Amino acid sequence: MIKSNYRIVGVMSGTSLDGIDLVHVDFQFEDTWEFKINSAETVAYPKEWKERLKGLISLNTEELHQTNSSYTSYLASVINDFIKKNKIKDLDAVCSHGHTALHQPEKQLTLQIGNLPQLASLIENKVVCDFRLQDVLLGGQGAPLVPIGDTLLFSEFDYCINLGGFANISTNINEERIAYDICPVNIVMNHYVKSVGLDYDDNGKLASKGEVNVTLLEKLNRLSFYKELPPKSLGLEWVYDNVFPLINTNESNLNNILRTFVEHIAIKISESISSKPNSSVLITGGGAYNSFLIDRIKELSKNEIGIPSQEIIEFKEALIFGFLGVLKLRNEINCLQSVTGASKNHSSGYVFMP
Repeated sequence: MIKSNYRIVGVMSGTSLDGIDLVHVDFQFEDTWEFKINSAETVAYPKEWKERLKGLISLNTEELHQTNSSYTSYLASVINDFIKKNKIKDLDAVCSHGHTALHQPEKQLTLQIGNLPQLASLIENKVVCDFRLQDVLLGGQGAPLVPIGDTLLFSEFDYCINLGGFANISTNINEERIAYDICPVNIVMNHYVKSVGLDYDDNGKLASKGEVNVTLLEKLNRLSFYKELPPKSLGLEWVYDNVFPLINTNESNLNNILRTFVEHIAIKISESISSKPNSSVLITGGGAYNSFLIDRIKELSKNEIGIPSQEIIEFKEALIFGFLGVLKLRNEINCLQSVTGASKNHSSGYVFMP
């Protein structure tokens, strides 16, 4: 008999390298799914791990294998500390996204490190993980995966947008869930503020002091990715190949770079929600704290922009990856063909026992 209650730890590490998000949550299913967050925490990466993760793109196969093993051990220690600190018992599973090292779905390649079977042994708990690989092998983008959670946990919103390393969106169109990556966000802005010793632009203060470089903005807006139809997704490689070179050859002033990129983000997001004016939009992720960016989105769109509680802003993705694991344990669909472009709907992920 399939259970109706699950005690889960969801784990997520995003491309913006803010840290590892962990959430302890109870899921309950009666007629619909409900959830209760019991505890949540972001564990910042120590400097050495942040540098190692930043350099994943340049590693050869052997170096990547070694990093995968050591990152899995590090991730296990973070999860164990979280479980111990919050006195968590009777877990059904730890459901982990891992950290993206490689994502080239057009070549049927994707790798999230930290998803090795040894993770289950190190934390002495059942693990559900590696949610992207199966989708890519089925011809999908392997991303975004959060929309099944948007559908079943946040159905009261017309659009769900997460502003993390990248902005991604999900919505229903003709009774089908459609989702895709919109554009880069924190992965670009955080990269540039590091030149002045900051991790991020607090409330967009630096961006608000800059001026829009119209030439750069037009070039960013014309990038070919934006002409593609969903399903589509972005990766770090695309940013290095397409975005950084454009910025570096067209603007050198930090404030102007940030101001121009905020405008680029706001334009692309407002375009993405323009087909349903006056609809409700849930915005989560670290970018929700950038009040200057949020104001620009509000000014350029005709929608009701909603900013939820701090817990949902910061931990929605970890929450939903926990939920993906629950669906996998129930052998229910957690990956939508209409979202990723895979050959079929499927129940994705691997289950490892301690």
